[in-house]
Amino acid sequence: MEVSTPLAEFPGVGEARAKALEKLGLRTAGDLVGYFPRSYEDRRQVYTIGEAPVGELCCVRVMAAEEPRRMHIRKGLDVTRLKVVDGASAMLVTFFNQGYVRQALHRGEEYILYGRVELLGNHRQMTNPQFEGAERPWACGRIMPVYPLTAGITNHLLAGLVEKALQGLPPPAETLPHGLRERHRLAPAADCWRSIHFPADEAELDAARRRFAFEELFYLSLGLALLRERRSQGRGPAFGERDLEAFYALLPFTLTGAQRRALEEAAADLALSRPMNRLVQGDVGSGKTAVAAGCAWLAVRSGWQCAMMAPTEILAEQHCKTLAAMLVPAGIPVGRLTGSMKAAEKRKVLAALASGELPFVVGTHALLSQGVAFRRLGLVITDEQHRFGVEQRAALAAKANTPKDPPEAGRPQWGAGGGNSLSPAANEMPKGAPGAACRAGEVEQRAALAAKAGGEADFSPNVLVMSATPIPRTLALIIYGDLDVSVIDELPPGRMPVKTVLVGESKRQRMYGFVRDQVQEGRQVYIVCPAVEENPEGAWDLKAVTEYARVLGEEVFPDLRVGLVHGRMKAKEKEAAMAAFTAGETHILVSTTVIEVGVDVPNASLIIIENADRYGLSQLHQLRGRVGRGQHQSWCVLVSDNRSPDTRARLKVLTQTNDGFRIAEEDLKLRGPGDFFGARQHGLPALRVADLETDTRVLKEAQEAAAEVLSTDPDLTAPEHRPLLERVRRLFEEDPDRFN
Repeated sequence: MEVSTPLAEFPGVGEARAKALEKLGLRTAGDLVGYFPRSYEDRRQVYTIGEAPVGELCCVRVMAAEEPRRMHIRKGLDVTRLKVVDGASAMLVTFFNQGYVRQALHRGEEYILYGRVELLGNHRQMTNPQFEGAERPWACGRIMPVYPLTAGITNHLLAGLVEKALQGLPPPAETLPHGLRERHRLAPAADCWRSIHFPADEAELDAARRRFAFEELFYLSLGLALLRERRSQGRGPAFGERDLEAFYALLPFTLTGAQRRALEEAAADLALSRPMNRLVQGDVGSGKTAVAAGCAWLAVRSGWQCAMMAPTEILAEQHCKTLAAMLVPAGIPVGRLTGSMKAAEKRKVLAALASGELPFVVGTHALLSQGVAFRRLGLVITDEQHRFGVEQRAALAAKANTPKDPPEAGRPQWGAGGGNSLSPAANEMPKGAPGAACRAGEVEQRAALAAKAGGEADFSPNVLVMSATPIPRTLALIIYGDLDVSVIDELPPGRMPVKTVLVGESKRQRMYGFVRDQVQEGRQVYIVCPAVEENPEGAWDLKAVTEYARVLGEEVFPDLRVGLVHGRMKAKEKEAAMAAFTAGETHILVSTTVIEVGVDVPNASLIIIENADRYGLSQLHQLRGRVGRGQHQSWCVLVSDNRSPDTRARLKVLTQTNDGFRIAEEDLKLRGPGDFFGARQHGLPALRVADLETDTRVLKEAQEAAAEVLSTDPDLTAPEHRPLLERVRRLFEEDPDRFN
């Protein structure tokens, strides 16, 4: 057997199973041994029926006392039962919709069952246990790996294939230098590759897990350090304007200390001749747009152009209005470029960008379109980072071709008092059909965006990324590994915190009365649901947004205007629904989480989140940020009848604090880093073993080890370090050329 041996050649893997395994990314024997378990089951101890701990997963040795009996209960439900014994006790075993057990289990034969023993009165029973013959058990008597699965692939099958691959393949080559392994007391790779799958005991598993966690974080730290070093060596626009006091004087309000700190950190970067790559991370309403305006002001005053990319047309329009209000009085026009603009308007903006006449443009993915060219693009701003991956940032940055003239030579005199004749600014912006929001991570987009790369390879504009998703510092270092991080951890004075309450179904009518009270006072209301359509019989009782909107509009609030928006609507319909709510034409907007990244509606004072237990804390906090943007007291109502103590405790965190960073820390503890960020769109490698919550000490060791290696060989060009560089390239396989 070789690493490249196709799985289709394994016994028991036919064409259908091979295709199912491919959905898990498994095509070869080498893929199998590199597919690590997500958890483990301790099946080492085998109990008798009477000794088996009630309510816990365990192995029980039994004999079938009768042939299994199958009963058809109703359509879609078959039950198979049999009595099992062990000489001292008896137990009833029940299987739902597993008719094959009639042929697999036979009277008088012994088996080992793995499942949960439960009490029904004084009788013991098991439901849907796994089973195998007692004479030659394979799964029981050991610590069993538990893998992520897909339809058609059982854990038993996958574990068996992994064991066959481990038996057939030679030990893997060592990937860490000998001296590094000795200094950090790391087990050899040859030992760990088997024990990460089938450990003999806890100590062996801990040693394997620590070695692979260290290895992952070590190579990740090497790659991120190399990226930062390459970035620091690249050429970027150095902004000559540094007088932030002049910008502060423009504003009709006073920036908070946190806003000033973030802006001054960015200004220090912008004064350097290497490209800035900075994330400004702040809670909803913390004032990130003012920081962006300050950076744009420095760019334009220094003779450079600025582009800001937003995820939706309506959000781009909002940013355009907000920024124009700050910058147009200083003689800096703010233009707009979106997919729905008329051709003549687009041509006018495109010509102004290419000539340098327009210094600042706000747009959607239309900024990435063919034909968009800048004369002197010096700053790229992206909003809501988790909606734009590194590919989109790079694609827009690639439009900053090396400037054709120095800033002093004949540049337009923006910001020198007086406006600019072009200026499709705030009050002149056309309203029209929206363009589709740009989504990160799609293969077609990656290919299209990669084709846009142009200009000199070592010249890049400055990049500022704004995110309203508070992320714990440790996690931010990994997710935003190619960015420096500024945190705005202070809200502007005078903002009233949103009051949050947790209620059950028994309070629904009272809650509807509160909705009516808010509308009668002139306010507006969001109602968020987790499902789009009605659920099939037997599914969880989730509020379906389409049917719920109909019921609210026709039966509960027939005298009010109820709108609807969800992700399956066409972009034009979504934008129209949001625009109507923004304009106050709709009293109640029933929505899915599509409003999570939305526009400011200062008049919205209440958000109701149905089935709140279905969301993570950070997402609930993001949704809550849709209200509390005006001068009136705002409310967030979390609706859940889930009685689990853990769930109630989790939701109560929202009722106790409005601090997004504290909530993010709690969310990370509860859900782990894999679920915290959701679909992987940030362009960095996924972690298979390391856990950023529990492996902080290992992360620190790995970072120190990486820094030690790079201190003696910054480019990893020494012969003994070439394997390290190759491993880094493979880890960042989406863009290995970054390390050439």
